[in-house]
Amino acid sequence: MYFAALLARTEDGWEASDTELDDVETLSDLADLAREASADDDTVLVLIEQEDAWFGVVRVEGEDDPRIYVSDAAAAARSSYGEILLTDELLGREPGDDGPDLDSLDLDGTEDGEPASAEDDEEPVSAEALTHGPLGDGGILDDLGVSEKELRTLDAEDALNAIADALGASEVLETVR
Repeated sequence: MYFAALLARTEDGWEASDTELDDVETLSDLADLAREASADDDTVLVLIEQEDAWFGVVRVEGEDDPRIYVSDAAAAARSSYGEILLTDELLGREPGDDGPDLDSLDLDGTEDGEPASAEDDEEPVSAEALTHGPLGDGGILDDLGVSEKELRTLDAEDALNAIADALGASEVLETVR
């Protein structure tokens, strides 16, 4: 089960709205949706979770490129919403270089039929070797009160609530759950 919400920062605090991602196909679509939620180019956070598997945070500020954090790259790769967040840039690929099909990756990050080797553990995180671990901008919420260390230790089960609590937005997030 998925949950997605937008938290838009205003001069009066945070405003939350739940959002349907059915029509969102790309990160650009998601960023546009977030920008629509902000009247003054303020910070908008898109919070996405797949129950007990992974969570993602996308931070959009004005026309700047979105910043992305995903708690578990391998789990997100198996999710239609997670695939939106796993951009070429985030995966360290050249744009247009499809690399291996993310659907063909095993849970341990190897391609179908390819045995895992000791080298796989030493490779940087990429589409070729997705790991069950965080990927993206760990400092995405530093200035909002959630350090990279805290973000990386959050459990997917209650991460969005913990983030909203640290932002002082737990009540508004709860209203859209």
